[in-house]
Amino acid sequence: MSTKQITKIAVIAITSALITSFIFLTTFANKRSQPESIPTTNIVTDIHPVPVVKSMPIPSVVLFANDTLPLDRNYVVESLDRELLVNSYWQSSTLILLKKSKRYFSIIEPILKKNHIPDDFKYLAVAESGLSEVAVSPSGAKGLWQIMSGTAKDYGLTVNTSVDERYHIEKSTEAACKYLQHAYDKFKNWSLVAASYNAGKRGITKQMDLQGAKTYYDMLLNPETARYVYRIIAFKLIFENPSKYNFILNREDYYPPFQTYQVTLNHSIKNFSTFAKDRGISYKELKYYNPWLRKPYLKNSKHRSYTILLPKKAKQKSL
Repeated sequence: MSTKQITKIAVIAITSALITSFIFLTTFANKRSQPESIPTTNIVTDIHPVPVVKSMPIPSVVLFANDTLPLDRNYVVESLDRELLVNSYWQSSTLILLKKSKRYFSIIEPILKKNHIPDDFKYLAVAESGLSEVAVSPSGAKGLWQIMSGTAKDYGLTVNTSVDERYHIEKSTEAACKYLQHAYDKFKNWSLVAASYNAGKRGITKQMDLQGAKTYYDMLLNPETARYVYRIIAFKLIFENPSKYNFILNREDYYPPFQTYQVTLNHSIKNFSTFAKDRGISYKELKYYNPWLRKPYLKNSKHRSYTILLPKKAKQKSL
């Protein structure tokens, strides 16, 4: 056999060996990367289930302050459906509102009842401020009930550089009740009263006259007021039955009511920081319970009586 023939046979043998090794290594690597014991087709489904997005239920009968919604009208159903979807799927925001509700409703409900205002109007406060007594709108409305400065003074609230009772939960709720009762005396219908809180009594009256309408559900209104009452009703439905709208809360998830005692001031306070420290709390904590005190001092030359709240852990010290 010639040298050329031997070289040709050797090349063929080496090439064959290399091909065999490549096939073996590729097969082995594939087996290691995909073990037969793991059902690869189910990995994604098992670890990351596909979220379900579904419509929210609308009861066959819906009431707001004993006013029955005309659900036989398509635009009424669709308007309510929109607000239910927006507030059900804006989960973090609505969940926070639900957690705050026990604290603030415990203050609002007795005041509404005392003033003969339907309990459903507590959801108007939810829609207005998100249950925040320090909320401020771009137009300058402030507090839990989003009251303008002029309206506040009309209904007996003090608004000046050092005191703004629009931030006072009890007093602002009392003022809101006066407005709502005056509006009811005019409209004799609670849905129109709620709409007037957004558009004003004159605004609603003008549209009723222009359109010859007698109810909120008959009127064509600006986009904000057109959604306003439906939004309040959506909050009512969600808050009354959270689990129905996919909000699961335990009793301990709700923020507890404030645990405080009252102190009456009828004189000036030079420094609220010192006032707070003398009672074993911080200035921040004092303002947390009394956001209506707008300055770190109180000018009270007329010796007007103010009631402030202190946490129960604070020292009870004579003034």
